[in-house]
Amino acid sequence: MVPGVARLRAIAPRPALVAVGVANAVPMAGIGVLGWDAAALVLLYWLELGIMCLFAVVRAIFAGRPSEFDGDPLIVGALERRRASLSIPGTGLGVQLSTLPVLVAAVPMLAMVWLFAGAVTVGVLGEPPDPGALETVILGALGILVGEGAQTLREYFYGGEYREHSAQTAIQGVFVRGAAIALGGLFTVTMIGLASDSVATDEPIAALEPGVVGAPLLLGLVVVKFGFDLAGVYRDRLVAFDESTNVLFGWAYEPPTDEPVDGSLASNASRIRPALWGRLLGGLARVRRRPGAALVGVPVLLVALLFATGRAWTIAGALALGAVLVPGALLQADYWLRYGAVEYRTDGDAVVASDRLFGTTLWRVEPWDETGLRIERDWLDERLGTRTLVIELGDDEELRLARLPDVAPVLEAFDRRPDRPKE
Repeated sequence: MVPGVARLRAIAPRPALVAVGVANAVPMAGIGVLGWDAAALVLLYWLELGIMCLFAVVRAIFAGRPSEFDGDPLIVGALERRRASLSIPGTGLGVQLSTLPVLVAAVPMLAMVWLFAGAVTVGVLGEPPDPGALETVILGALGILVGEGAQTLREYFYGGEYREHSAQTAIQGVFVRGAAIALGGLFTVTMIGLASDSVATDEPIAALEPGVVGAPLLLGLVVVKFGFDLAGVYRDRLVAFDESTNVLFGWAYEPPTDEPVDGSLASNASRIRPALWGRLLGGLARVRRRPGAALVGVPVLLVALLFATGRAWTIAGALALGAVLVPGALLQADYWLRYGAVEYRTDGDAVVASDRLFGTTLWRVEPWDETGLRIERDWLDERLGTRTLVIELGDDEELRLARLPDVAPVLEAFDRRPDRPKE
């Protein structure tokens, strides 16, 4: 290639950058030159954000990679460790178990962010746009809906982009955008209210006249949208910058992959399952390991005390009972998700944990993988005659084989006695 042409290409703006610049300049030019209704455009931007939230949730549901959480939280950590998915028949899609807690938390938060963004943008404009402009807004929103849907189908599903995302990465972009619009709109409206003579200082922001706030508010929305569009154009450079610095901004974050685990063993492999009563009652013995679960019942117990002061003994007793039963139910659900449907197999050369519910292999440990073995027995193990074998893998990672009626076949795979038996 001719050096001059290469240099010209290097300094020339990307076509996507030109498209982004034109798309974001059109609304302001339309207001200044063509007399477009600023309130209608603000409403359209808000509806566009809602449509983006909707498809972000769709992308999060079918994200192909598991979500990642800090620590090992109750229930959520158990779902993360299962590394299983609910397959959609006839497609290559599935819903990761670790996606479910993300959706439970993210969907209400997205809805609140979207409603708050509407309150500080559309809500302060007063009267709705005239019928003609409103029809145009509805048609524009339908166009955005179709376009966003087509892009999701083409790039995310057909193009296989869902394989690179977890529910968290699929939803975080639109969440940050919505939060930026909400805070930007609130800041813009507040500044206009302080600088405007149209309202007294003791009147609410909603008293601002639509003509005073419309164009500046639209400008703020365009600036925020242009910033996110610009970040999308230069995402590759932002990722490179993130990788080259010690301060991570999240651009280069890669969700954990769901690599298949080799579950093959010799045909004569031994099968060990946790004791039945251990699976049914194991969660109740985890109070000492999970003391935070008891905190769930504290608010319920405080409400029970309030009813007790009013001598409503029936309601107070029911709430007090719930304050005990709810943490216990959470502990038992967490325990069952971790160990209830797990089967351990060993042929003397390796130990494999299999999920009998979803038919997947959870992990495989070779003799050289472990850095320590120990046996633990709590009060439930004492009563059931079972043992809990803990395999240490280094980096503070442990695998717990809970409530086993016989640990000898597993110990034979490592050809040595536990380091610190606890009888």
